[in-house]
Amino acid sequence: MKPFTCTDCNNSFSQQEHLTTHKRIHTIERFPCNDCGKSFNIKGKLIRHQKIHTGEKPFTCTDCGKSFSQKEHLTSHKRIHSIERFPCSECGKSFNIKGKLIRHQKIHTGEKPFTCTECGKSLSTKETLIKHQKIHTGEKPFPCPECGKSFTDKYTLTIHQRIHTGEKPFTCTECGKSFTEKRKLTIHQKIHTGEKPFTCTECGKSFTEKKTLTIHQRIHTGEKPFPCPDCGKSFIEKGILIRHQRIHTGEKPFTCTECGKSFIEKRKLTIHQRIHTGEKPFTCTECGKSFRKKETMTIHQRIHTGEKPFTCSECGKGFSKKGTMTMHQRIHTGEKPFTCTECGKSFRFKGTLTIHQRIHTGEKPFTCTECGKSFTEKKTLTIHQRIHTGEKPCTCTECDKSFTEKKTLTRHQRIHTGEKPFTCTECGKSFNKKETLTVHQKIHIGEKPFTCTECCKSFIEKRTLTIHQRIHTGEKPFTCTECGKSFTEKGTLTIHQRIHTGEKPFACTECGKSFTEKGTLIMHQRGHTGEKPFTCTECGKSFTAKGTLTIHQRIHTGEKPFPCPKCGKSFNKKGTLTIHQRIHTGEKPFPCPECDKSFSTKGALTQHQRIHIGVK
Repeated sequence: MKPFTCTDCNNSFSQQEHLTTHKRIHTIERFPCNDCGKSFNIKGKLIRHQKIHTGEKPFTCTDCGKSFSQKEHLTSHKRIHSIERFPCSECGKSFNIKGKLIRHQKIHTGEKPFTCTECGKSLSTKETLIKHQKIHTGEKPFPCPECGKSFTDKYTLTIHQRIHTGEKPFTCTECGKSFTEKRKLTIHQKIHTGEKPFTCTECGKSFTEKKTLTIHQRIHTGEKPFPCPDCGKSFIEKGILIRHQRIHTGEKPFTCTECGKSFIEKRKLTIHQRIHTGEKPFTCTECGKSFRKKETMTIHQRIHTGEKPFTCSECGKGFSKKGTMTMHQRIHTGEKPFTCTECGKSFRFKGTLTIHQRIHTGEKPFTCTECGKSFTEKKTLTIHQRIHTGEKPCTCTECDKSFTEKKTLTRHQRIHTGEKPFTCTECGKSFNKKETLTVHQKIHIGEKPFTCTECCKSFIEKRTLTIHQRIHTGEKPFTCTECGKSFTEKGTLTIHQRIHTGEKPFACTECGKSFTEKGTLIMHQRGHTGEKPFTCTECGKSFTAKGTLTIHQRIHTGEKPFPCPKCGKSFNKKGTLTIHQRIHTGEKPFPCPECDKSFSTKGALTQHQRIHIGVK
C-alpha cells in the first residue's frame, strides 16, 4: 500500500518523507529561467544556471587563465597548479591533502592491511572491508519501501530511492545537467575542469575516476574477474557481463517508443533513436560529413589520416577497422564459421551467408527503378544502375580506360602489370582471373559438363556452349555499327571494330610492332623467343600456334574435314578449300598493278610479278 499520493501527478509513495522529497519537482515556489523555461526551487540555483546562457565565467585561474562560472570549480581546478602539493615519491603525482597521498601510496606499496576472513581478499580501508563482508553474509539490511529491493548500506538505498522520486539534487552549474548523487556530479565536473587525477602506472593514461582506472588496468594485467555462468566467457567489468547475459536470457529491456524495437543496452537504443530523429551529432572536421555514432566517425576519419591501426600478424596488411582485420585473418586460418542450414556450405562472413541463402529462398530484395530487374544484394544493384546512368567511376591510371566496378578495373590493370596471381597446381600455368583458372583446370580433369543438344559436342564452360549454339541457330547478336557485319560473340566484334578505328593496343616490346588482338601478339613474340610450345606427338615437330599443330596433325591422320560442295574434293585446311573453290567460281582476287592480269592466289601473283622486274 502507498497511502501518500502526489496531488500534482498522482504518483504514490509509502512514506510521507518520500512524497515531500518528490513534491520539490512540482513546488509552486519556482524560479523560472526566462531563457529556456527551466525552473528552480532555490534562487541561488537559478542564478548559477543563468550563467550558462550569459556565458559569464567570473572566476579566473591566475596560473593558466581558464575561467569558471563558480568559485568551487575554480578551487577544484587550482589543485592542478597548487604549490601546497604532497608529491608521491614513487610516481611524482601530487595531492593537496596529505590523507589522499597516504591512500594513494598504498597503490605502490601494495599495502592492504584489512583482510576478509571468508575469502582472504585484502582491502586498503576498514570501511571497504565492512562493505565487502556483506557479500558473504548476504546481509542487505536496508530495503526500499517502494520496490522491495535491498541494499548493504543506507547511502546506496538513499541514492536508489531517487529513481522513484525523480529527485536529482546535484546540478552542474556549468551545463545544467543534474545527478542523483554527488559522486557522479564530481566526476562529471572534471569534464569542465579537465582534471584527470587517476593515472595508469603502466601506460600513463589518465582518468577522471578511480573505477575507470581499475577497469583500464585489467587490459595490462589480463584480468577478467567477471565470468558468465552460462558460457564461461569472462569480462573486465560487471556491466559488460550483465549486458552479455542478456544474450542468454533474451532480455531486451530498452524499447524504442517510435517503432517498438528492443535492445539489450541503453546506448544502442540511444543510437537507434537517431534513425527516427535524424540526429547525427558527430561531424567530421575534414569533410563535414555527419554520423550517428562516434565510432563510425572515428573509423571514417582514418580515410583522411590514412591511419590503419590494425595489422594482420600473418601478412602485415593494415586495416582501419578491427572487424575488417578479423574477417581478413580467416583467409589465413581457413575458418568459415557461418554455415548454410539448407546445403551445408560454409562462409567466412555472415553477410556472404545471408546473400547465399537468397539462392534457396529466391529472395531478390533490391530492385532497379529504371528497368524493374531485381538483385540479391545491394552492391550488384548499384553496379547494374550504372548501365542506365552511364557512370564508370573506376579509371585506370595507365590508359585512362574506365569501368563500372573496381573488380573489373583490378583485372584490367593486370594487363599493364603482367600480374597473373592465379596459378594451376597441375601444370603451373598462371592466369589474371580466378574464373579463367577454374575453366582451365577442367582440361586436367577432362570435365566438359555443358553439352550441345544439337550435335552432342561438349564444352568446359557454359559461355562457350552458348556461343557454339549460335552456329546451329545462325544467331549473330553483335553487329558492327560501321559496316553492319554481325558476329556470334562480343569479343570478336571488339577485335573487328579495330579495323575501322585502326587501334592496335597490343605492342611487341622487342620490335614495337602492334596487333589488334593479344593472341596474335603472343604468337608473334614466339618469333623472337623461338618458343614453339605445341609439339606433334607423331613426328616431334613443334609449332608456335595450336591451330598450326592441328592442321599439321591431319597429315598423319589423313583427315580432310573441308569438302568442296561443287566437286566433293576434300582438304585439310579451310584456306586451301577457299583457293580451290575459285576454280569453280572463276574468282581471281589478286590483280597485277603492272598489267591488269589477275590471279586466284597471292603466291601466283608474286611469281607473275617477277616477269616485270626481270627476275627468273
